[in-house]
Amino acid sequence: METPVAKNGSIFQNPWLQLVLGVVCMAAVANLQYGWTLFVNPMDAKFHWGKPAIQVAFTIFVLTETWLVPIEGWLVDKYGPGIVVFCGGVLCGIAWAINSVADSLPIIYFAAAIGGIGAGAVYGSCVGNALKWFPGRRGLAAGFTAAGFGAGSALTVVPIANMIQSSGFQQAFLVFGIIQGVVVMVAALALRTYRGPTAAAAALAATKPQPVIGTRQSSRDFTPMEILRSPLFWVLYVMFVLMAGGGLTATAQLGPIAKDFGLNSTNVSLLGFTLPTLQFALTVDRLLNGVTRPISGWISDHLGRENTMCVLFAMEAIGIIFLNMYGRDPLLFVILSGTVFFAWGEIFSLFPATCGDAFGSKYAATNAGLLYTAKGTASLLVPLTSMIEAATGSWQTVFFLASGMSAIASLMAIFVLKPMLLKHVTVTRSETASDNRLLNPATAKASG
Repeated sequence: METPVAKNGSIFQNPWLQLVLGVVCMAAVANLQYGWTLFVNPMDAKFHWGKPAIQVAFTIFVLTETWLVPIEGWLVDKYGPGIVVFCGGVLCGIAWAINSVADSLPIIYFAAAIGGIGAGAVYGSCVGNALKWFPGRRGLAAGFTAAGFGAGSALTVVPIANMIQSSGFQQAFLVFGIIQGVVVMVAALALRTYRGPTAAAAALAATKPQPVIGTRQSSRDFTPMEILRSPLFWVLYVMFVLMAGGGLTATAQLGPIAKDFGLNSTNVSLLGFTLPTLQFALTVDRLLNGVTRPISGWISDHLGRENTMCVLFAMEAIGIIFLNMYGRDPLLFVILSGTVFFAWGEIFSLFPATCGDAFGSKYAATNAGLLYTAKGTASLLVPLTSMIEAATGSWQTVFFLASGMSAIASLMAIFVLKPMLLKHVTVTRSETASDNRLLNPATAKASG
């Protein structure tokens, strides 16, 4: 069921429309990750499986969501995004429908794997498609697309929490699973494969000069096998793992952390709104987690990926420490958790954009998918954090570990990644210039 490629003048070949469709798809599957924390305590209360055992499902979801993205990216590069995203929407709907009737951990784990495959198909396809449609503005395009995943669940935090309260978590799984799956399937029908510049793309490129970061882009396309042999790729991978570890812990554990901080029965009033502390925090977190992605992507297009990484990763390290110190106050819990998510969410725009800069556009979906598996590797830390909390009786050790990892990533951005990326781009441009001279000896003689 490949989505047919529209003619060059078709509305479906407009880069901005393709970007909006990607954002819609991402927002529709966001709850599979960001809404999970709302279900942990109710599931534990009903079945008494224990939170560490329940959180294994979260890890399974993230592992299957990320580690299969390279395959899904390859399918996008070969067959186009439409069919891959459509199948992903089907799987996401099925996963939550299974959760609605699950009465054992193995079934929950199976549903997590199905949902992970589906969400990964949507995520990898939409980000890869954005990188191709916006080669001169990769940070902005990847940021807007990833913002759908980061902020999409903010619209449904309160409705899901209310349905869990009124009808039970199983009914919430079923209703929102169907809604989310259908939205993705419909949007997938309009996704199109990038076949080169169109009139709309040319007009977009002519609106203003290329961003400064364009001078740091590689001059050739690297195959997936080539990037796996590149030390630069593995530096990016390690940094991604360090940053994703703390953010995923906050994503999965925010509900249990709020409970242990004694905030379950408290309300917060802010900007004219009054909500239970956890619901308010989750809504603010999702919004800021989404907003930061296009903002940081746009900034990095102009000021450099590494510089932007350094500042925001350091903000993440500080925000986690402050959340540990002052998070028992309801208002500060909302503000500081929002800071943590703001400083974390940008990794999902900065890392794929950097990957596209370094390794080119042709295999962007597959290459970004390979780097995205770092999120899966980081998810292995989530059950470990539950065990650390159970063993120590507090979240303090977990907070210190997450903060330390973010601080290391901040330093690596400037002192390791920046010089390596500059050298990589310089070498590739030199190699490309040499190849061009060999292919065009007359031009080389004239220029010499």
